Amino acid sequence: MKLIDTEILEVVDESESTKTFRLEMPWLIKSSPGQYMMAWVKGVDDIPMSLSSKDTITVQSVGDASSALLEYQAGDHLGLRGPFGNGFELVGGSIAIIAGGMGAAPLAYLAESARENGNDVTTIIGAKKSVELLFLDRFDAAGDLFISTDDGSKGRKGFVTDILKGLDLDSFDQIYTCGPEVMMSRVLKVCEDIEIPHKLQLSIQRYIKCAVGLCGSCCIDPIGLRACKEGPVFTGDQLIGSEFGKYRRDASGNKVSLNQI
Repeated sequence: MKLIDTEILEVVDESESTKTFRLEMPWLIKSSPGQYMMAWVKGVDDIPMSLSSKDTITVQSVGDASSALLEYQAGDHLGLRGPFGNGFELVGGSIAIIAGGMGAAPLAYLAESARENGNDVTTIIGAKKSVELLFLDRFDAAGDLFISTDDGSKGRKGFVTDILKGLDLDSFDQIYTCGPEVMMSRVLKVCEDIEIPHKLQLSIQRYIKCAVGLCGSCCIDPIGLRACKEGPVFTGDQLIGSEFGKYRRDASGNKVSLNQI
């Protein structure tokens, strides 16, 4: 896919290590929540970035390319390819969203799209501490909002699953989650225990190089599905029995336990 040059129109500081970039998106780039773009950071690398709205990406410093991107300012130019992958599918009328950390970025896009579509939206968002919570105003405007933090600095002290277990999950037509994989694996376990993993859609992160399904670096053991092509959004029943929640592979293909991340 051809690289498209786009101008950065606005940069918004979300936290100490996170910024949102509003981009001049060409008319031909039409996306859905959960899809991602490949962003070319000149002289550094080509990296996948989830869309946090139809014309924004939200970036956190996690490596050389993302750290370099955080130095960009309004008026600078960025190379884009995409959108890639399968996004979230809106199902039914009542939905629950479970967001953790940077997983709030694609889910804020989903929450707003669902609200515009007429869906009833309930969101549970969590982070280690209050300053790391993202897009609370967007989630609050979309529907009911529950908040948890590990340290209790905002909302309920604990994990998103502590709140999730208190909700009537059978009342939701579909459940969506994105965030740290350990968190999402707990969400999957909650859904599995009440026999509704098919109602859960999860956006997962794997090492993506080509973005078009050729290199196989993002394949999920042992099912062989590619996060870049068949994902990054999968259903819960697709991931049961896979590597999900246990390990992922690094740039060299070595297994890395989630306990080390």
